[in-house]
Amino acid sequence: MTMMSSDADQTSPANEPQNNGPAGDPAPRPRATAEEVAAAFEDTKLAQVLYHDWEAETYDDKWSISYDERCIDYARGRFDAIAGDADDVSLPYERALELGCGTGFFLLNLMQAGIAKTGSVTDLSPGMVQVALRNAENLGLTVDGRVADAEGIPYEDDTFDLVVGHAVLHHIPDVGKALAEVLRVLKPGGRFIFAGEPTTIGNLYARKLGQLTWFATTNVTRLSILRSWRRPQQELDESSRAAALEAVVDLHTFDPAALEELAADAGAVDVRVRTEEFAAALLGWPIRTFEAAVPEEKLTVAWRLFAFQAWKKLSWLDETVLRRVVPKKFFYNAMITGVKPAR
Repeated sequence: MTMMSSDADQTSPANEPQNNGPAGDPAPRPRATAEEVAAAFEDTKLAQVLYHDWEAETYDDKWSISYDERCIDYARGRFDAIAGDADDVSLPYERALELGCGTGFFLLNLMQAGIAKTGSVTDLSPGMVQVALRNAENLGLTVDGRVADAEGIPYEDDTFDLVVGHAVLHHIPDVGKALAEVLRVLKPGGRFIFAGEPTTIGNLYARKLGQLTWFATTNVTRLSILRSWRRPQQELDESSRAAALEAVVDLHTFDPAALEELAADAGAVDVRVRTEEFAAALLGWPIRTFEAAVPEEKLTVAWRLFAFQAWKKLSWLDETVLRRVVPKKFFYNAMITGVKPAR
């Protein structure tokens, strides 16, 4: 998911049109021009806006995100895995904030799972905030949102009982500063949970698998017999242009021990880090890349069921077998939790 900026003028041109969204947020820019992409290579926060605005309307489909039992169980599973046995956890939390909300995947599903009563979503991308609020409305959840910066969260001290994020920390230039901000807006004794952060070793093999899958799929589908499996060239070009920004928007990978130390240095207590997905990531990244490279109509219900069931089985293998023999730094995803000290 994504990073945020507290001042829209810092991340969009002065003549950027405004919409009637939350707090006068800037309008989404779903199609970046080649000139904008070139400028974004010199401005990581602009890159965050362009890349995630481009993905906002298709992000849920791209990552097979839903707001039903499948993803509710996934979100609740991440919460339970990292904080479910903590003595201080008393559900539901009254008010939660999702940092770098993307389409609202993590918070909205946690709310449906009974983790929090009300929520706020923030993201650097106006397009993502717009989609997250629409998803919340469709689900009948009490959620507000705004374009905001993780390094300067626009909420008062001691506002939230819980702060969550999924795949957001690796987009933030100064992670330590963002974690300090998280602790500031948490109430004393409040908890934060971040999941889906790439480990250094996991990111290395995942990216390589993705690149190889993209190359193989886009070249094999040039064959006349497989033409129906090839997306229009304009869409492939747009995907490649947006993918080029990944080198700018994906700023960090994390060593689990170093991530734990970073949170402690920011002032958190009861910090713990856990990793997951090894075998599941070795299959998951090629599947996700393949799905992004072929036409949507080729991805049948049977295919999606196969992909989901395969991921579940390999995740079971990771949790019950491989976790015992594979060092945790080799797993792809890191999760971290910590608590704001009580006064």
